[in-house]
Amino acid sequence: MYRHFETQSTFRMKNKNTTGSIAGKLWFFTWLTFSAGTSALILWESGTENVVFLIPVSGVALIGSLPAFLVLTWSFRWINNYKLSQSEKFLRLLFIQLLACTAYGSLAYIINGPNVLNSLQAAGITTAALFACNCVSVLLNLNPLKICFTDNSVIDETTSVQEEQAQPLYNLSQNQNTTQMENNPQPPEINLYESKSSNKIMIKGAITGALILLMLIPTVFITNLVQEREQRQKEVVAEVSNKWAKAQTITGPYIIVPYNQAVTDTANKKVTIRKSVVLLPENLNVNGDVIAQQSHRSIYNVLLYKSNLTAKGNFAIKLPPDIIQENLLLNEAHICVGLNDFKGIEGKVAVTFNGTSYDLSAGLPSDIIDSVGLSAPVPLTVDDFKKDIPFTFQLHLKGSEQLRFVPLAGNSQFSLQSTWPSPSFDGNTLPSERNVSEKGFTAKWNFNKANLPFNTASKDFNIAKDTYAFGVTMLQPADQYVKTMRSVKYAILFIGLTFSLFFIVELMQKKPVHPVQYVLVGLALVIFYSLLLSFSEYIMFDYAYLIAALATVTLITLYAKSHFVTWKVASVFGGVLLALYTFIFVLISLEDTALLVGSIGLFAVLALVMYASRKINWYHPTLNAEVETV
Repeated sequence: MYRHFETQSTFRMKNKNTTGSIAGKLWFFTWLTFSAGTSALILWESGTENVVFLIPVSGVALIGSLPAFLVLTWSFRWINNYKLSQSEKFLRLLFIQLLACTAYGSLAYIINGPNVLNSLQAAGITTAALFACNCVSVLLNLNPLKICFTDNSVIDETTSVQEEQAQPLYNLSQNQNTTQMENNPQPPEINLYESKSSNKIMIKGAITGALILLMLIPTVFITNLVQEREQRQKEVVAEVSNKWAKAQTITGPYIIVPYNQAVTDTANKKVTIRKSVVLLPENLNVNGDVIAQQSHRSIYNVLLYKSNLTAKGNFAIKLPPDIIQENLLLNEAHICVGLNDFKGIEGKVAVTFNGTSYDLSAGLPSDIIDSVGLSAPVPLTVDDFKKDIPFTFQLHLKGSEQLRFVPLAGNSQFSLQSTWPSPSFDGNTLPSERNVSEKGFTAKWNFNKANLPFNTASKDFNIAKDTYAFGVTMLQPADQYVKTMRSVKYAILFIGLTFSLFFIVELMQKKPVHPVQYVLVGLALVIFYSLLLSFSEYIMFDYAYLIAALATVTLITLYAKSHFVTWKVASVFGGVLLALYTFIFVLISLEDTALLVGSIGLFAVLALVMYASRKINWYHPTLNAEVETV
């Protein structure tokens, strides 16, 4: 009895002394791993410019992780107070660490702001990153943890053997039957192996879940890479567009006439100020032909266009009642046309006004409507107010991607046609008539006085023209970066289902898969997105997706064959992955029904997983029937 008490007391004293040191090691290695990962992320995103911030970030992480150290210290003492197996103690430790990481993830959710989607993403990434660092720390301190978490049952068994060996000699005089029973003990009825195997499955399941979260971290780098490449494309498009011509918005034609108005100043003196009245056409008809062309810069394609526009109509001048006709400076009137970029003008621009041709030049007499445009002086007379004044002009204009108009007229009609098959009609008003086919598109817009909030003559023209702008944007046939980004959002589905499939198959085939093998498979799934992004910059997205998917499926199938030996099991992995990549491709291609199809598909996938795992005995894995096929 004395030796039994001494052994247990010695073990508990040593265990108590090592609890604090083990907790400190786990806390230190977790902080070190997190600081290294955070530093790598900062250097990845911003380069060496923010190296000076690495030390403060590590210091903040050190101070912020002190509550986690206290939780670890308390958890070790709490776990060792219970008579549990070693595997059960490990499981409780991982569960406590997951709760602590979730608490830090909740802080990230609160700090991130009111945007729920971004906050949830920040909380998930924070929790996954911290738990992954905890798992790394546990692996690095696995041997000390095994010593600290030595089974209480093993201690009791050891002390009982020592006690039996230390029994006095007079016990030999006991009953012969008792001696025989001691020499031939009966095996226990409880199968402790099955209990330990069940605990191992629980631990393996927890590790697999942690690895799923861990493999989401590389997808953040893939997302940043996609955004970086997309930003690079935008910079190339902006550079080429600036040299060619920017997106164009056409306003007019309209007439600006200055006039004098007498007002009383603050000193009650009569003064004359100069203002302008804006005269809009009564009728306007614009017809345009848009010729699209692609310019290649490095690996990027920039969509440009040339347009041939013809405008005609008439003015019917009716002054506002509070403007005295004699105060008008008719000899200073200008006819104006607004646009965005002078570099887009090709050839001379002349307007025929009231039977006379006038050459338009750069500059506007007033910025009431436009700040950039063309104008020409057109002398008016009082007799012009009593008749319709016809006009017509042609404009050869080039630009990038977008061509828009502002309907500044009493009644107007706009018509565009092009051989480009992928237009996007945008702005405040959609076409009243349109026809889009592989040969091109045609579109018409109609406006009248009833649906526009301004008159054809106004002295206080305070209308935001962009509010009423409309037109067409020539789209690229496929935006590979948008589709790649959409596919990255399904990374959790790829990684989660693949790891779950490996986990179920290894239980049914009784061939354990090492966590390192899970990581390798996860990296193959992540590299799929890198392949997809790089190939889609050179070839069509559909072909790039096919090549990347086939390469990934083939790699994982061969890897499964090397581990599980049989082609039957490997073909299951290949078939499931191929079906999964096909399903995701369908979701990426869909627009309006993507949510519906995705929800139904996920429900079907969950049903198949539940059906495949229905015969697995999770508590007694040794009772699982060996199967040759999955």
